[in-house]
Amino acid sequence: MHAVRALLSARAVSLVVVAAPPDGVAGVRTLLRDHGLRGKEVTVVAGGANRQESVRLALEAVPADIEIILVHDAARPLVPVDLVDAVAGAVRDGAEAVVPGIRPADTLKQVRSAAPGAPEPVVATPNRDTLRAVQTPQGFRREVLEEAHRAALESGGEVATDDAGLVERLGREVVVVPGAEEAFKVTRPLDLVLAEAVLVRRRAADGF
Repeated sequence: MHAVRALLSARAVSLVVVAAPPDGVAGVRTLLRDHGLRGKEVTVVAGGANRQESVRLALEAVPADIEIILVHDAARPLVPVDLVDAVAGAVRDGAEAVVPGIRPADTLKQVRSAAPGAPEPVVATPNRDTLRAVQTPQGFRREVLEEAHRAALESGGEVATDDAGLVERLGREVVVVPGAEEAFKVTRPLDLVLAEAVLVRRRAADGF
């Protein structure tokens, strides 16, 4: 609900399509109604077996006259509204594909995979000045995103970890705009603690 609310609050967004688990569509619709998320159109569709298929199914539900598509992960519920507008604005200004990203704070090591729990040999230390930790929403010209998903299907359903990866495989340029620390992904127990702290601060400030 926080992720949907952030998108609905963005000036650039006119429609939100939620890809729900196939057996959870009714439940998500009830949540949206109970939380009073109105003012702009929200559509709920049944998602697929993986993230990539869910994005493709959601894209099919977007009216043909919408030319800019943002793809956002519900696991990033605290994305700032101004980041949503910034990504959409970069596409509107001419970019075919846009991802928000932040500079990694840690030194990163490339390793050779080993058995789970076993020591992993280091093979390289990438220059972190050239690396970005990518977030969502990612923004696309609609025709570029549709072409990327079509190409993935035609190649046997190859799977990428994000939609920008599919666009890169087309040889199209993907650009990075500054991300936001609060757009972190909630995947571990510690992430949930941090998210709750951010929400407490936001509620104290503006009731969001």
